[in-house]
Amino acid sequence: MSRTVSEINQKILNRTVRVVTADEMPALVAALGAEGAAEEVDVVTTGTFGAMCSSGVWLNFGHSDPPIKMTRVWLNDVEAYAGVAAVDAYLGVTQPSETLGMEYGGAHVIEDLLLGKPVVLRAVSYGTDCYPLKELVTEITLADLNQAIMSNPRNAYQRYNAASNSSARILHTYMGKLLPGCGNVNFSGAGELSPLINDGDYATIGIGTRIFLGGGVGYVIGSGTQHNPGVQFATLMVQGDLKQMSAEFLKAALFHGYGSSMYVGIGIPIPVLNAGIAKNTGIRDRDIETDVMDYSVPSRIRPVLGRLNYEQLKSGMVRIGSREVPTSPLVSYSKSRQVALTLKQWIEQGSFTLSEPVARISTQGSFGPLTRKPPRPRPAPFCRCQPETAAQHATPYIVWDGQRCISCGHCLGICPVHVFRHDAGWRVAAEPERCLECGQCDRVCPRGAIALRKNDQ
Repeated sequence: MSRTVSEINQKILNRTVRVVTADEMPALVAALGAEGAAEEVDVVTTGTFGAMCSSGVWLNFGHSDPPIKMTRVWLNDVEAYAGVAAVDAYLGVTQPSETLGMEYGGAHVIEDLLLGKPVVLRAVSYGTDCYPLKELVTEITLADLNQAIMSNPRNAYQRYNAASNSSARILHTYMGKLLPGCGNVNFSGAGELSPLINDGDYATIGIGTRIFLGGGVGYVIGSGTQHNPGVQFATLMVQGDLKQMSAEFLKAALFHGYGSSMYVGIGIPIPVLNAGIAKNTGIRDRDIETDVMDYSVPSRIRPVLGRLNYEQLKSGMVRIGSREVPTSPLVSYSKSRQVALTLKQWIEQGSFTLSEPVARISTQGSFGPLTRKPPRPRPAPFCRCQPETAAQHATPYIVWDGQRCISCGHCLGICPVHVFRHDAGWRVAAEPERCLECGQCDRVCPRGAIALRKNDQ
């Protein structure tokens, strides 16, 4: 038995599609077998709702009058990265407030925007001829922004290590509060509801896959950072329009001693194209194992205290050594199931069709340590031999560095005697001997390929 995504989409549009959530599928596979379940089910919806620190939004503020080239930007005193053009900035969810510290961060700004609350935008600049304004303070809402694009580098871990603490003191971590003497175990991941657990071969999830993201529609745009599928630590990079999302599925969080994060709801539909995919979506919590790591060791490689499956972890008590200790999830299972159910309803109502990936998720890992090495001497910046005053460059001549030139063409309309020219392929070259020493080309090359030098040098 096999079917295509196009055939499933036609059933969605005809309202004849059969959809089940990922936690319902194991019972069907057990009762009907993989072939029977594949005949019965068209789509399996997955869901997860957990703290995903590697998240944030691209914001476009629009141009003020007079305009400003924003070099630093703050939203409610939380700094966003503004090193991209004039009025774009990226706000990460873990960035702390400069006035409130770790009590308020980028995630809280995003949630405030989603709730329709006004946010104070403050920007500064060094000022340029085309962007003369040097400071701007204003109040904005989500509706005022041209674009607000959630773009998350690393979400939806396939699975994640659990955490405990063998030391004699309490630890406050991104895995929550860990009691001394291995007094508890905290774990993350949605288990059998998890998107990448249900498609561990990446047969249906790939670049271009349409997903549920934060209560709106998003897309997988690639494998996430620290993607390590070899040990079932695959991740996804995802993107969607924040303006179409809901604060119900994007919640700011504060982890004491660590800082802010954001709970993100992600749901991915798995088209049941064949019996093999049906079998994979029949995975149970007891089939999914993870290591319990000792977070008291301040090292990238922590000791393993045990290996447990999600059925054990979700039971509330597990054995570490000779002791029974309580467990706590960092993923909301009720909200994860709500994500999967909401996505199921969208598909059944015909408002959400499936998309075929344009490329598969990489099966190669890209997870490695930071190598610490003494910095090498930094190369000199581009040297244009720029004179400070007109008197100093009264008799310049051109020094042309063809190796630096990228044939951008900035110089072509500057020189009155056409020292700079391009061939039929728009490759730029220069004839310095034609130079009249007018100095018009001073500071024009963005790569430093043109320099003016005194005749006596």
